Amino acid sequence: MAVDGVTTTTATTNTAAKTSTAKSDASKASLDYDNFLQLLITQMKNQDPTDPMDASEQVAQLATFSQVEQSIKMNTNLESLLSVNTLSNASSYIGKTLTSADEKTTGVVASIKVTADGLTATTTTGGTIAITSGIKIADTPKTTS
Repeated sequence: MAVDGVTTTTATTNTAAKTSTAKSDASKASLDYDNFLQLLITQMKNQDPTDPMDASEQVAQLATFSQVEQSIKMNTNLESLLSVNTLSNASSYIGKTLTSADEKTTGVVASIKVTADGLTATTTTGGTIAITSGIKIADTPKTTS
């Protein structure tokens, strides 16, 4: 089976994938899916007529690629769900008294910053506490005047 056309298409696929880094995962998946179909067509055009590719093998490749595409979409949805969950958890810290894991910083949480590295609480006195394992969370005692 001739593979020259396939090799050329693969190089084009890699270049196209590298240039589309600004697109979302879903659009990357559809771009890759289109490239897979182009690759499959090129492979069929360039195959040896005396020894053609088995149709069941082509269907298996297509099914495998569809599974990968669905996994990418599912991961994108899970990331969105985790982001919403993180934001929901962040709001529950406001007004609580936090003590850092090393017990050097304590204070009432005024705001929460959500970053890729996790949550960081800013206290009413300006201190910052990374919300990691080992922090202490307590209800802030109400003051009466």
